[in-house]
Amino acid sequence: MIRAGDIRGGRAVPLDGAWPEFPRLPGGVLVFLRVAACLLWTVLCGIPQSVLIFLPGRAKALLPRLYWWGCCRCLGLRVRVIGEPAGGGLPVVYVGNHSSWMDIPALGSVLTACFIAKGEVGKWPIISIVARLGRTVFVSRKAATAAKENADILQRLRQRDNLVLFPEGTTSDGTRVMPFRSAFLAVAETEQPHVLQPFTIVYDQLDFLPVRREDRTLFAWFGDMDLASHLSRIARHRGLRVTIQLHPPLDRGAGLNRKKLAQLTWSQVAQSAAEIRRNRNSCPG
Repeated sequence: MIRAGDIRGGRAVPLDGAWPEFPRLPGGVLVFLRVAACLLWTVLCGIPQSVLIFLPGRAKALLPRLYWWGCCRCLGLRVRVIGEPAGGGLPVVYVGNHSSWMDIPALGSVLTACFIAKGEVGKWPIISIVARLGRTVFVSRKAATAAKENADILQRLRQRDNLVLFPEGTTSDGTRVMPFRSAFLAVAETEQPHVLQPFTIVYDQLDFLPVRREDRTLFAWFGDMDLASHLSRIARHRGLRVTIQLHPPLDRGAGLNRKKLAQLTWSQVAQSAAEIRRNRNSCPG
């Protein structure tokens, strides 16, 4: 992991030494090795997690972070973090942009949090199992189930679980941040004490070089793309890096309703994403 404080002279300095890479191999072989490594790692972490989720304590929240960290390693994805997760003892709702399934391992490797995902994810083969083991909260945004889904989210906050929310409502093509939908920020109006912290996530290196405009959609997973072919295209590349900027928490006591919060957080995230794409090292704020 690389943090903002470890950028010296314009160069990122890894905290944990050199990032190991698979030997230089043909693309197809590299894809096979990375997928096999991810599957093996999933089994190794999934077995203990299937027991921990039924037990009290924080282990069931901490193991998924280790799991996603390992997935990033298997995929050769380096994660750079600017800023710090909010402290203070209250549960945190992280709100930011969403362009790829890769956002999940990237964010999951640095945030001890559960994801809020659309209900369809709970029906996908294999992925649904991983999501449930990660204690994902599934929402459909249908009127008939809205009350139960909101109650589930409130219960997680009462249990002091942190949550990751993508208010765009879907994945973008990676070239822009789509408007945040205020309906997804209804949790911000609850009386249950929590902290709201915006984040920005951008894939900014490919083959160890800055991502060009025409390559940004390579990372994005949107429309009718299938996961297998997208994973195959990504896994044959080396030198992948994602930058996650954690912005200062918002003051929920400033009288901001969910519509104002949607506009405020979108503006902050969109501006930050544009700066990172231009290879500017943004400062928190």
